[in-house]
Amino acid sequence: MNICDVLEKIRQSGRTSLTESESKQVLKTYGIPVISETVAADRDEALKAAQDIGFPVVMKGLGATLLHKTERGLVHLNLPDADAATHAAQVIADEAGDDLEGFLVQPQMTGCREFVAGLFRDKQFGPVIMFGIGGIFTEAFSDVAFRVAPLSEADVAEMLGEVRSSALLGDFRGEAAANQEQMIQTLMGLSRISMEHPDIAEIDINPLIINPSGQVCAVDALVVLSEKEEHTEFPPPVDLPLLGKFFHPKSIAFVGATAQLGKWGHILLTITISKGYEGDIYLVNPKGGSIAGREVFKSVAEIPGEVDLAVVTIPASGVMNLIPQFREKGIRNMLLVTSGFAETGDEGRELEKALVEKAREAGVLIVGPNTMGICNPHIRLYCTGSPVWPRKGSTSVVAQSGNMGTQLLAFAEQQGIGIRCFSGSGNEAMTTIEDYLEGLELDDYTRVIMLYIESVKNGCRFFESARRIGKTKPIILLKGGRTKVGERAAASHTGAMASDAGVFDAVCKQAGIVKVEYPTDMLDLSAAFSSLPLPKGKRVAIMTLGGGWGVVAADLCAEHGLEIPELSPEIVERIDKILPPYWSRSNPVDIVGEHGDTIAETILEELLRWEGCDAVINLGIIGRTILIGRIGETASKADPNYSPEFLEAAKEQLAGFEERYIERIVNLMGTYDKPVFGVSILTTEKDQTLYRVEGKDLKGVFYPTPERAVKALARMYEYQKFLERCGE
Repeated sequence: MNICDVLEKIRQSGRTSLTESESKQVLKTYGIPVISETVAADRDEALKAAQDIGFPVVMKGLGATLLHKTERGLVHLNLPDADAATHAAQVIADEAGDDLEGFLVQPQMTGCREFVAGLFRDKQFGPVIMFGIGGIFTEAFSDVAFRVAPLSEADVAEMLGEVRSSALLGDFRGEAAANQEQMIQTLMGLSRISMEHPDIAEIDINPLIINPSGQVCAVDALVVLSEKEEHTEFPPPVDLPLLGKFFHPKSIAFVGATAQLGKWGHILLTITISKGYEGDIYLVNPKGGSIAGREVFKSVAEIPGEVDLAVVTIPASGVMNLIPQFREKGIRNMLLVTSGFAETGDEGRELEKALVEKAREAGVLIVGPNTMGICNPHIRLYCTGSPVWPRKGSTSVVAQSGNMGTQLLAFAEQQGIGIRCFSGSGNEAMTTIEDYLEGLELDDYTRVIMLYIESVKNGCRFFESARRIGKTKPIILLKGGRTKVGERAAASHTGAMASDAGVFDAVCKQAGIVKVEYPTDMLDLSAAFSSLPLPKGKRVAIMTLGGGWGVVAADLCAEHGLEIPELSPEIVERIDKILPPYWSRSNPVDIVGEHGDTIAETILEELLRWEGCDAVINLGIIGRTILIGRIGETASKADPNYSPEFLEAAKEQLAGFEERYIERIVNLMGTYDKPVFGVSILTTEKDQTLYRVEGKDLKGVFYPTPERAVKALARMYEYQKFLERCGE
């Protein structure tokens, strides 16, 4: 059958939904297994069809408007004989009335496992394929998985394993496992339909039954056509080299500079000056005069030198007039801090739109409006609304919430995590999250990308860019905003199950984005990705100073999908020579409070060289300096015979051990190419997550709790699996 001709004929008839029989014909054309059935024009034909098929049978009402047949009593199952079939046909005819166009008669299919599969079109991300538990429990259990089309067979395999009810796909209560090839055909077929027929808005297959022999069969289906073609305007990509120059200005003009403390025109200026930015700084205010001992120009035209970046803080009503001045002066980049645009309502939205159009005509790139600023620690450029000054590094941060962004920078500063650059993207009137992603892809200094987002401007572009970039640079993402159920047609279970959060989660999984739940997770992962080798697998060895702590860590690993393998006889024999006879001889390895200078690092190396593990978590080795300091304080108060010099010497000796231990960890990770995740026994506000070793790219990473170490390791392993799927 020519599907295009069929769909066009249906559309010309004024219909937007296919009958169940027509829907199955579409599916069958794409290799999706469907049940054999007979279409009957009237009750007599329906009875004959039932007799020809052989009882028991299923009888359904057929009609273009009969979409929810079960709810209307138009589906009769397991009809055992001719009398039951005759009665069912009469009931269907009475209930359907003028909507009835015929009957559909099928053999009764046995099988206790029912799934649902389908297709819908997301406004942001395009065609999405859904799979999950089916039958009457679809919406009740919400056990579904989504992926954006087109699918790969790896995507299908993930979907099948992702649903909580995936055990039903295996051998179950004497029934054979589902035919894997047929399951793949079904979801891949839906994917092909979505790409080849953009006028199909929804497909719902429910139930998709697995019979006792494992054969897969669609026994009910619905295809819905789009009512009209929707066209969405997306912002055009910005000039990426120009965006790159945004973060490397050799000169900055502060337009709206003021001497008034607390004003944006003063905060940004003073922070930029105070942190040692070495480029030229020009101040602009119509009043002229001087601020902070610097001359103030009355307009940008009066500035004697070239200007690479204009930081604008004047009221929104005056920003439009700056565009021709910038064009005349040759200013190509504007950091528009000013608020009062789209975030304020329709009037502000129109003002923002007009500003963008005028800026594009003038060749001016805008970041913002309503942004908290930018920073690039590599050139000591800190131009943000909050006094935070993280050190230079390889993690780039973009945040759609300026406050969240500067909070992340403050965390990074406190934990010693290096930042490549930061931008508060603001309203994204011109420069969008997609532009930032593609710009950071080109930046050699960026090794890890950290995003806080609440929405995307162009879902398909975001998805494709993230999937490409994620193969070389991990993208760590925190999404804000409450989940909203998409207002889709919901003529099917598929449409009803489609939530914004579910689709976005699918996008992240397919693109290899490491999605987190809390801001601290972002920094923990940034520290790990920028400092440690990736784990090649999920087998974890644990080394601990205390048995209970090791048990907790092992439980956490199991909860996050990691494995704690048993120690091999060979490694047990080697550790026997190091630890007392009463050590646990199991994983976790409890070093039973042994504090010798070399014991911890010797056992650590034994675990790293062991082929049975892919990563090591060591608990309680670092932080004993704090512990000894506190013990010393209590001892000196209780027993004056302890001299302060003796206690201080003991503390310094332990601090020296910790410094050497961290250096040893870094060297061992370089040798064995396996990550080591540390957990400190005690921490203070001054302690950091990262510990650097001179001349080494790898770093020591120590978290304050086992949970944070395990979560970081688990997410790194998920990312490693993404790379393996991509063949990286």
